[in-house]
Amino acid sequence: MDWALVLDLLGTFFFAISGSLLAARRRFDIVGSLLLGSLTGLGGGVLRDLVLGVPVAAFAQPVHLIPPVIAAVLVLFLAGGIERYSRALLVFDAAGLALFCTTGTVTALNAGMNPVAGALLGVVTGVGGGLLRDVVANRDPQLFNPNDLYAVPAMFGAALVTVLWCFGWFSPLTQLVVAVLVFAFRLLSLRYRWRVPHASIASRAERAAER
Repeated sequence: MDWALVLDLLGTFFFAISGSLLAARRRFDIVGSLLLGSLTGLGGGVLRDLVLGVPVAAFAQPVHLIPPVIAAVLVLFLAGGIERYSRALLVFDAAGLALFCTTGTVTALNAGMNPVAGALLGVVTGVGGGLLRDVVANRDPQLFNPNDLYAVPAMFGAALVTVLWCFGWFSPLTQLVVAVLVFAFRLLSLRYRWRVPHASIASRAERAAER
């Protein structure tokens, strides 16, 4: 079994679910849901492949187009009330982020990129789809939310995969373990509202306003 393809398709599906949920929240029709889900699920991989200069996997392997279709149909028929979409969107987004930051790193390293570039492309793969989703849906990108750690779990996962690769410890099992760690990291950061320091020192009034 091609585990790399399986994990890539799972990541595409989870990200596509998050895109379709956002489309439902914005009252898009089924076509808009399918397009936003496809953009979310495939966007990070397309950006990665363009940088690598290799055939875009989404078009070279049409099987990548199946998860967004399934996601759009599931959201259409199975999603509950709009009030639950926000939490579900974050969970599916975290799952997609966890898988894509690892698969993106492995793809870049397999293509001959050095460890630093491979890790960076892993982060791009992880956050790219969510960034495109939020921009197209006219929502403040989660990536730039000052009270969130959106990119940090992806950096952690990409760096850990790179270390495992360089020391010869990488395998599909260790990749899955890293993805689970990234997923847990992301959910814990949301639960406990972890964040990194801001680029500027806020005044006491500004900090109070943020709360």
